[in-house]
Amino acid sequence: MHKNLTNVLTANGKQYYTGKPISPQDCQKYGLSPYLPSPELIKAVNLAIFLEKRPLLIKGEPGCGKTTLAQAVAHELGLLYQAWYIKSTTRAKDGLYTYDAVGRLHDAQLARMGEASNSQIKNLDNYIKLGPLGRAFKNQQRTVVLIDEIDKADIDFPNDLLRELDEQKFTIEEKGEEVKANYPPIVIVTSNDEKDLPDAFLRRCLFYYIQFPHTQLANIVNFHFPESSPDLVEAVVKRFSDLRQKMEKGKTGKKVTTSELLDWFAVLRQFPKDEILKQLEEKIPFPEVLLKKWEDHLRYLQKS
Repeated sequence: MHKNLTNVLTANGKQYYTGKPISPQDCQKYGLSPYLPSPELIKAVNLAIFLEKRPLLIKGEPGCGKTTLAQAVAHELGLLYQAWYIKSTTRAKDGLYTYDAVGRLHDAQLARMGEASNSQIKNLDNYIKLGPLGRAFKNQQRTVVLIDEIDKADIDFPNDLLRELDEQKFTIEEKGEEVKANYPPIVIVTSNDEKDLPDAFLRRCLFYYIQFPHTQLANIVNFHFPESSPDLVEAVVKRFSDLRQKMEKGKTGKKVTTSELLDWFAVLRQFPKDEILKQLEEKIPFPEVLLKKWEDHLRYLQKS
C-alpha cells in the first residue's frame, strides 16, 4: 500500500519523503538528530506534500519524536526549514509578522531631537519583521514549517490561522501589502493533546498519531548509537520495556518515552559493559534519567 501510493504520487513530478536515514556526518554538521519514521508516518507526510494546503497534525506522547520529524523532512528534501515554537502568549499573527510600534515611536522621539533620520521612521520595513510562516511564504523555494505544540496557545489560535493556510496569503495591515506564498509550505503541526483543537481547524488537517514503538526500540537505539554492543542494547531495551509496561498498567501521568531511553543509554554506555549488565539484572541504574516524579520512584523502583 505504501509503495503503491509513493509510486502514484511520484508520477506527478513532486519530491516526496522516503525516511532515508540522516548520516552521522550530517547530524553533526547540521545539529540534527537521527530519525526512524514508520512507513505509515512517511505515507502521511507524503499526502501532506501532495495536497499542499493541508497541514499535517501530529499527535503522540511527549518525547516520541514529533518535533524532529519536520527537520528530517526538510533535510532529506533539501528544503528550507522554519520552526515556530508556540507559547501560551503566542498569537497567530506572530507567525506571519510583527510590527514594532514602540521602536518606531522611540525613533520618532529621537528624530525630533535630531538623533535619528525621518527617512528611517517613514520606512515601515525597518519595524516589520516576518515570522516563520511569513518567511516561508516569501521564500523562493518550498519550505517546511514546524508549528510546535499548538495546544499550548489560546483556543482561538488555530482558527486564526485558517484563512492564511487556506488562501496561502496574508496582509501586512500597517503597509496595506498583501504577501502571497511563492510556494505552498509543507506545514507540520504538533500537539501533546493538552487541550482540544477546534473542529474547523481539524477539518483542514491531515492527522497522524505516533504510537509508542514497542517493537522498534532496539532499532531506534542502534540507529542513534551505531556499533553498540548487541547484548548491552538488548539488556537495556528489555529493562526499559519492562518498566514501560508496568507504567502502562499502573497509575502514572508520565510514562517513560523513547527520548528518555536514548538519554539513559547514552549514560549507561559510558561505563564498563559487564558492570552495567550486572546492575541491569538487579535494579534500574540511574533512575533519575527515566523517572521524573517522586511517586514513580517509590512505586516502580520498589518493584524493580
